[in-house]
Amino acid sequence: MIGSRTIALLVILGAAAIGSWYLARDDRAGKTSELPYENVHRGYYLKSARILGTADNGTLLYSIEAQHAEQRADRRIDFTEVRIRYSPDSNVPWTVNADAATLSEDSPRIVLRGHVRATSSGPVDEDETEIRTEYLELDPERFVAETDERVQIRIGARSLTATGMLASLRDDRIELKSNIRGKIAP
Repeated sequence: MIGSRTIALLVILGAAAIGSWYLARDDRAGKTSELPYENVHRGYYLKSARILGTADNGTLLYSIEAQHAEQRADRRIDFTEVRIRYSPDSNVPWTVNADAATLSEDSPRIVLRGHVRATSSGPVDEDETEIRTEYLELDPERFVAETDERVQIRIGARSLTATGMLASLRDDRIELKSNIRGKIAP
């Protein structure tokens, strides 16, 4: 015969089993389908990246070289340690370097930040032109560079500073916007 002690033990174990099932059950009817983690953007990233820009006819126009490139969820690409060079066939002898750059899918402009330096190297008898600023927007297909920030320009021994600039790289023309100061040696 089963003793009263055994029956009491079975009742207690049954109640514990039902209680643990009740506490551990999956009640999804009242909850939304929330994930316990955030979705991770599955973009690409590149080391020692080289991205080529082409003209409408498919010929090479410029190249973007970067130490690191990463696609972001907001449809942009961020670059670090950037160098942008025009193709020799484009007849635009400019090279642009910067600490960082951003290329958005919906804009033709490349936004360059941090120690931006654009240099033009013409024929041997011409002086090198150098533009320095902390922020520059470059439209590589239209050969236009623009900033509203402070800019330093050096052409050989001559130097200028200004606030804001619009440069046509193809025409070697620079328009300074305001607060222009310069040193021009004979």
